[in-house]
Amino acid sequence: MAQDFPDDPRDGNADPGEPRRNAAHASGKDGKSRGFGAWLREVLTIVVIALLLSFLIKTFLFRAFFIPSGSMEQTLEIHDRIFVNLLVPEPFDLTRGDVVVFKDTQGWLPPTGNGDDGNFIADALTFVGLLPDESEQHLVKRIIGMPGDHVTCCTADGKITINGEPIDEPYVYAGALPSEAPFDVVVPEGKVWVMGDHRNASADSREHQDGANEGFVNIEDIEGKAAVIAWPLDRAGFIGSYPEVFKNVPAPAGAETVSP
Repeated sequence: MAQDFPDDPRDGNADPGEPRRNAAHASGKDGKSRGFGAWLREVLTIVVIALLLSFLIKTFLFRAFFIPSGSMEQTLEIHDRIFVNLLVPEPFDLTRGDVVVFKDTQGWLPPTGNGDDGNFIADALTFVGLLPDESEQHLVKRIIGMPGDHVTCCTADGKITINGEPIDEPYVYAGALPSEAPFDVVVPEGKVWVMGDHRNASADSREHQDGANEGFVNIEDIEGKAAVIAWPLDRAGFIGSYPEVFKNVPAPAGAETVSP
């Protein structure tokens, strides 16, 4: 069987431009052979761009956090890694049920060291947002009361009420009560009332009512809304706000309404 082969450049019938095309294909734009240095520059460029994008995402879109305690079980487990949406509370609004991460400006947590362990690589990865920053004091809780809300505990059957409406809370840790301690608060403007899902193991707004901020969290201290569990992989998924829990809660007394 006859087979066709490319023209041999040694053959007088070969296309004289063919060897030049082959040579150009193996060379750079300047006609010089591409060596290890050029390849290394391309790799470094890609790495720098990837790190820059990661830093921008960390700064303006998402940030990684580590869960060290069981106060939000079973929604969040110890050692979970989560990503927080930094676009909440601005430009997107907060709502009841949102799981939020906020700065500990009220001293709810015991003081820690400066977090400097001398690990340059870990520090660099933390800086660009690929590792969670464990040196800063943050807390994660669920918003139960928004500004103006009247939040009380508890009804005769043990439910929390918001503006007089009792709520059923499926996210509360199995076997835990909505709250073992009674409370009756009205959330001030610019603040929220937060609680952990593991109510028996959460030092949340209820535990700090004697503090300067009376247990409320300043909205300006909220870093963002917890969006997803990223690690471990068998728990990866979105973090729910359970809007159905709060759908029947009326507007706070005195809240402005818009006429139809």
